[in-house]
Order: sequence, then C-alpha cells, then structure tokens
Amino acid sequence: MRVLLLVGLLVIVPALEAGKYNPTRDLGDAAPAWKDLPGTDGKKHSFSDLKDKDFVLVVFHSCSCPVAEDYERRVIDLAAKYGGEKGRLAVVAINVSKLEEDRLPAMKARAEQNGFTFPYLFDESQQIAKEYGALWTPEFFLLDKDRKIVFMGGMDDSSNVETIKHRYLEPAIEALLSGGLPDVAEAPAIGCRIRFERVRRKPAEE
Repeated sequence: MRVLLLVGLLVIVPALEAGKYNPTRDLGDAAPAWKDLPGTDGKKHSFSDLKDKDFVLVVFHSCSCPVAEDYERRVIDLAAKYGGEKGRLAVVAINVSKLEEDRLPAMKARAEQNGFTFPYLFDESQQIAKEYGALWTPEFFLLDKDRKIVFMGGMDDSSNVETIKHRYLEPAIEALLSGGLPDVAEAPAIGCRIRFERVRRKPAEE
C-alpha cells in the first residue's frame, strides 16, 4: 500500500510544478482571463474580446521601466507584422504598476507618443500578473487557439537590439502560424521586477 501511494505521488507531483522560469504557470496551462480592465482608449477590455483572433500575445509592461521602454519598438513591430485587423495575432499590453507615474494618464501619453496599435490596459489590483506568474516588465505570454500558454518569458536575450544573439518570441509566433509548437518555449525575462503591493495582515483578535 505504501509503495502504491508513493508511486501515485510521483505521478501527481510533476503536474503541479510550475515552469522553468515561472513560479505559477507551466506550458499548456489555460491562460488566466481578465474582465473589464480600463484601457488607454477610455474603454473597458476583457479577455473574451479577443475571441476572433487565432493567437494572443500578452505583454506585461511598465512606463517606469527603462528596459520595457527599450522593448516598445520591438513589440510595436511584432504587432504590425502579425497583428492588426487582418493578422491572426492579438497583442495586448497590461500594466500592473502601483507607481504614480504608471497610472492611466501617463500610460495614455506613452501609448500615443510611441504609436501603440494594440490595447494598453491597467490592472490596479495587480491580480492578473499574479495569476500569470509574471515577475518582470516586459514579460511575454503567447497563447494558442485554445488559449493555452505555449511560450512564456523574454522576447530575446538582450535589451539592446544591436547585441541580440538569440530570438525566442518571434520564432514561437512563426511556429504557431505554421501549425506547430515553439522549439524554445521558455526563456528568462529581461527587465524590471514588478513591485507587488504587500498585503498587510490583520492583527490577531485578542
């Protein structure tokens, strides 16, 4: 009986593990959904709004992170190449920063100044980043037709576009478009640590 129980635990435990670089999510997990997050366009946005697109790219972004700023042009270029009305990929950026300069007015100014062609949303609760297991900005999650995570982590191996040696995200997108799966499905994210607000414990009742 003890042997059977031990074998059962060995089978179950790997399924509960998270990804190589992600403390919460693993490849193949269903992507967490969001609902009614405010965007810089003045509208509320939900995960279900993307149902007409084959694939989804979720980007966790911050206006106060210089590395996220370095990646903005690359994200815009990806959206132009694979997204838009005729593209099969939906790109969505989400900001969960609690810093004052990251709130909607600053986000709107950044989106307009740099020509964001995709929704830029704000989650003041930070819950969606926690559910994805995102720890950095920028950090990328690529979802397939079933809205399962097939790639997560960094776009490439350098925030300096001139020193990139390995690209991860774009080959992953190309693999999906060709009906396959990414050869490299996880990569370490490069950027600024997301500052999650600490939840204060209630004092114990006497």
